Amino acid sequence: MRHLPYVGNGPYCYANSFAMLLGEQSPSTAVIEVATGGPFGMQLIGGTLVFFDAYGWNPELGFDQALAAIGWTSTTTSGGEPAEALARLAAATAEGPVWVGPLEMGHLRHHPEMNGPIGADHFVVALDVDDDRVLIHDPHGYPYAEVPIDDFVLAWRAETVSYGEPFTMRTGFTKKADIPDADAIRSIIPTAIERLSMHADLEMPPGSLGNGEAAERVAQLIEAGARDGLREHLVYFAIRVGARRLSDTADCLLLAGYDEAASIAATQARLVGSMQRPMVLGDLAAAAAALRELAPTYDRLRAALV
Repeated sequence: MRHLPYVGNGPYCYANSFAMLLGEQSPSTAVIEVATGGPFGMQLIGGTLVFFDAYGWNPELGFDQALAAIGWTSTTTSGGEPAEALARLAAATAEGPVWVGPLEMGHLRHHPEMNGPIGADHFVVALDVDDDRVLIHDPHGYPYAEVPIDDFVLAWRAETVSYGEPFTMRTGFTKKADIPDADAIRSIIPTAIERLSMHADLEMPPGSLGNGEAAERVAQLIEAGARDGLREHLVYFAIRVGARRLSDTADCLLLAGYDEAASIAATQARLVGSMQRPMVLGDLAAAAAALRELAPTYDRLRAALV
């Protein structure tokens, strides 16, 4: 097993995992993240679960697109029985690091206070497998974490993750072309426009809303007390990753020559980021006001990209 330089310290799990696998030839995690198309929109799934990412989107929908945009390919395998999947992973890690996920984060007990499924997806890099444990670089801030085999299998089944197949991993990362970062971002602008137009690839559950309507409804839910786990979801995950994605989107759009769109994305980043302290301290009116200011920016961003 060779040493793999570690990348990560927060909720950019799949982008950081890709960056580790691609090594010195990797673009920034910002370019990887934006190339998935995820940052272009907002969604409220089923009327209860909010993400500052595109309506009808999940990470798996963007992976191959992101790799193609930056000039890479990989081979994806999934399914099978646990023993077969572990054997596949062991054989692959004998050749080098392996990108793994989605995993159910709640089964990864090196994360403090994780004692069972919470419905949260996660991605890691597997380094080594033996009879007792899987050694991983966990980009949430845990290099060289050891996960007992039974816990890893439970996490890797991803039964409580809303998308993906069990036992999914990627190997065979191959660079096919040298693509400048600006060109990579320009190549996904048509996808960004589609996402902002709310052309969903998935059938959404009743009560789902996108973009401005989602922002207004979440503002109402916050004003009503941010109950049923909404506050915790926002302060521990959704605001953090949402503001980071939008900040990176602003940087990437500026690099690609979309100055007006970059300015709008920067405004979105500031508005989402401004919600963190009010939500932590219970100033729900301030957080709701930020969302209402955010609501019209999605149409403005789409218009700036067309």
